[in-house]
Amino acid sequence: MTMISEPDAPAIELGQREAAPGKPSRAKIIGVIAAGALLVTVVNVTAAVYLYRGVSNLRVMEVRLEKLGQFEQRIGARIDTVNNGFQSRFETLDRQLQASFGQINGNIARLEQGQLVAASEPASGATQPALLDNTRVADASAADEGGADPAATQPSFKRKAAPPGPNPSYQRIQQPDGKVYYKKIN
Repeated sequence: MTMISEPDAPAIELGQREAAPGKPSRAKIIGVIAAGALLVTVVNVTAAVYLYRGVSNLRVMEVRLEKLGQFEQRIGARIDTVNNGFQSRFETLDRQLQASFGQINGNIARLEQGQLVAASEPASGATQPALLDNTRVADASAADEGGADPAATQPSFKRKAAPPGPNPSYQRIQQPDGKVYYKKIN
């Protein structure tokens, strides 16, 4: 192969080439691509760190919510127990009060009929008055009327209240709107 050379032309070295006007050099393109890749990598690592933190916080919150649900169940059970106890006591007191009212009504009816009321327990420090040497008022009024039979003048008494039964228990019912009701279970 023959080489033609001009002695006046400058020599071209192979290591240095001039870039064509309007085209960026390869070093700039590689630098821009490397910077972009580095930026994407930093964004991805940051997103992964925040995602990991979010997932771990979510797990912690789930554990707390489970504990809160168990706590709510324990508190609900204790409240139910306390409510059952109060309801039982209120019903016992109500039965005792109704029995006392029945006894008082019976005593009032006997007094209206003119009979002596026999108190089941004397009041402390109080003495019971004696009426004509323990004669009943009905006997005295019958003697005034001409000797009528005292058994014929006895009033018919009201039926006594039933003794209190076993304490009922209650069932807690919670409706979707949050209202809580208690239903009596025998």
